[in-house]
Amino acid sequence: MTSRVLVTGGAGFIGSALVRHLIGESDYRVLNLDKLTYAGTLSSVASVADSERYEFVRADICDAQAIAGIFARFDPDVVVHLAAESHVDRSIDGPDAFIETNIVGTYRMLRAATRHWKGLDRGRQGSFRFHHVSTDEVFGSLGPEGFFVEETPYDPRSPYSASKAGSDHLVRAWFHTYGLPAVVTNCSNNYGPYHFPEKLIPLMIVKALAGETLPVYGRGENVRDWLFVEDHVRAIRRVFEAGTPGETYNVGGNSERTNIEVVRQVCGLLDGLRPRPDGKPYADQIGYVADRPGHDMRYAIDAAKLKRELGWEPRETFETGLAKTVAWYLANEPWWRAIQAGQYGGERLGLEAKG
Repeated sequence: MTSRVLVTGGAGFIGSALVRHLIGESDYRVLNLDKLTYAGTLSSVASVADSERYEFVRADICDAQAIAGIFARFDPDVVVHLAAESHVDRSIDGPDAFIETNIVGTYRMLRAATRHWKGLDRGRQGSFRFHHVSTDEVFGSLGPEGFFVEETPYDPRSPYSASKAGSDHLVRAWFHTYGLPAVVTNCSNNYGPYHFPEKLIPLMIVKALAGETLPVYGRGENVRDWLFVEDHVRAIRRVFEAGTPGETYNVGGNSERTNIEVVRQVCGLLDGLRPRPDGKPYADQIGYVADRPGHDMRYAIDAAKLKRELGWEPRETFETGLAKTVAWYLANEPWWRAIQAGQYGGERLGLEAKG
């Protein structure tokens, strides 16, 4: 019997990449559960929507009755929990949705998954997995040296990262208290095709093409480890297939860059692929703006455990992944222009903390 994977948030950036991967590269049946908030778009999974192994259900993970019905009908063998509010700037402007979705929603999913798991026969109980996908932001901010490892103490600094830290703790509590076979992954900054254009790389691409100022926070010296989204979803699949229940695995791209380095590399690629009409470099559009409140200086992931125990490592370097990403945005303007027209126009977010 073909195993069934329930993906929450499967119309989002990472979720849609996972759905496309599972339909295109495996035999799993996939149910994509998504509320379709502003960042969820079914156009991201249009390429697999006609597969007989794919199904979409619009539902809210906070709706316990709807979630229970989905578990009863779809009868999953694996749950990959990606549904989350994820943009730091939006969490500064409006933290309520982050607490509700990321903490309460995860609690509802854990309750439903535990009831479902307890009702399975012994063989299926042993192979069932609840895979919670989290972020490196729960660890706080690093100095100029060192890396986040699985044992790094949590020190979240934004409403977003605090809400994800809370959800991580709930998942581990459900493993220890109820025995739910759960695994957790904490990933670094993802990038790639279908990335919602409020995030750094796609925002810089679309603003550059529009001739607008490229807004870089502070002096652009904040450092992130960049992970190509297709590498990430391979890691997710590897962990839910072979990871040990109760364990955490860090997923990183081995690609630390300052924000200003990232923006300059985007500009350089655009210079070669779609030169400005006036012949000037896109880097001329870079402008520095007031920094994000509480902006963490540096994140860097040590993914050695994932390589050592499960054999995963990234296939893309930052240079190859970024080149693929920029080329995709240039070739798929209708996708992001529709988002600009309806869901997000590129405005600055996160300037004020409203509590």
